[in-house]
Amino acid sequence: MTHLEKSYELKAQTIIKQFAKRNIEGYYCVNKEEAVKLMLGFIEEGKSISWGGSNTITELGIKDLLENGNYVLVDRDKFTGEERNTKMKEAFFSDYYLTSSNAVTQDGLLVNIDGNGNRVAAISFGPKQVIVVVGINKLVPTVEYAVERIRNFATPPNAIKLNYDTPCSKSGVCSDCLVKDCICGQILVTRFNRNTGRIKVIIVGETLGF
Repeated sequence: MTHLEKSYELKAQTIIKQFAKRNIEGYYCVNKEEAVKLMLGFIEEGKSISWGGSNTITELGIKDLLENGNYVLVDRDKFTGEERNTKMKEAFFSDYYLTSSNAVTQDGLLVNIDGNGNRVAAISFGPKQVIVVVGINKLVPTVEYAVERIRNFATPPNAIKLNYDTPCSKSGVCSDCLVKDCICGQILVTRFNRNTGRIKVIIVGETLGF
């Protein structure tokens, strides 16, 4: 283990201790392969699984594994229009919801910003269990730093990926916009989990997502 890798582990373990105070289960994996193995260990066969828009979940490659397994998938990306919206609502009734967090603070807060709000809504209420995977790049000192990071480092590439007509998709920086395609419509700070065992956060010692 290199000095950098050791520092990642120490930082993760520090935050995991803070998670415990907030009734959030925390785990650390050295790489995404370990993270996927851990996630699959959490998910019971035959149960329903959904996810929101997440580059991290896509990068993990777990969707393909679930497709070939004994699970009931609620995958909005296979539909368009009203059918897609229906699947997004069905996600709230799933047994497991897979997502990342836009940022995690040193004192164990999960900070997320959404356009429609379906992902932040699912994190706070709905699915029976929420499995959150975050790369080491998303660990930040404070909520204020988290919001700044999300708006200027995560939102612009997401807006470009989704082909949204926002100022940040043209300039690469946040302008605190109020346009129709704004993807910073909802901000959620998760500071405590009332339902024991519902939220699990896996910190991965690699860069994942935006």
